[in-house]
Amino acid sequence: MNEPGSIPVPIPPEDLALYAMQALPADEMAAVAAALRDNPQAQQELARIQGDLALLALSTDQQRPPAGSFDRLKARVREADQTAAQPGATSAPPRIQMPSPMPSPMTDTAYQVAPASSRRSKWATFTPWAAALAIACSILGYRVSSMNDALDGASRLVSNLAAKASHAQQVLEVLNAPDAQRVTLTTTKTPPAPVAHTVYLAERGALVMEASHLNPVPAGKTYELWVMPASGAAPVPAGTFTPNAEGYASVVLPTLPSGVAAKAFGITIEKAGGSSTPTPPIVLSGE
Repeated sequence: MNEPGSIPVPIPPEDLALYAMQALPADEMAAVAAALRDNPQAQQELARIQGDLALLALSTDQQRPPAGSFDRLKARVREADQTAAQPGATSAPPRIQMPSPMPSPMTDTAYQVAPASSRRSKWATFTPWAAALAIACSILGYRVSSMNDALDGASRLVSNLAAKASHAQQVLEVLNAPDAQRVTLTTTKTPPAPVAHTVYLAERGALVMEASHLNPVPAGKTYELWVMPASGAAPVPAGTFTPNAEGYASVVLPTLPSGVAAKAFGITIEKAGGSSTPTPPIVLSGE
């Protein structure tokens, strides 16, 4: 174990892999375990290796043992017991247990790096297995990344389609609402060449207007639509618009307060960006 404040002893990656696979001798397993206690970086690397091993185990098909293998194993054990019990059977001489050496700070309590030749010989046994593990993890990571990209693309597509469908549904509801006001706006002083048609649903504050044959506006000016409340309150701005070369323009679902009953509608010419109050004259109006 490292002394408090000391630098943790580095553990070679191959020893960590062998430790995770329980492939080290008992004394080296204990030494690595002791070195891991005060080495957070090595602990994180060990956790990553154990996770890779778990993924590989999950990807391996489980095979059933051959039929009757367990019965054959029990029979061999009984035969060995009967042979050992026969008269004249020799048994292995007892082994003399040598006393364990006294623990040394440099051998039992500190992690000792095994000789390079020893580590290479142990690691060479698992090199093909480790290569297969790396390939399996790489393929799994690529497939997960590809699936995430495909899911993100599908999610964005669904969101866009849902937004467009919702907007179209709102337009249809306003145009087809039986209690919506349908008003044709015409010029107030000249022949009714310019015309505007308005559909307004007061309870939802939803409005759709289409205008045609509008005269072009001077530079820096714009048309603005107004809702004249039936309560006599100040006119409510319902959006600005500029006609195209054919004199066509529209206002679709502007931001309006709900529940404002309308007495009339009007269109004025305002400065670019619109105004908070209508500027006379009203060029188109209707009730």
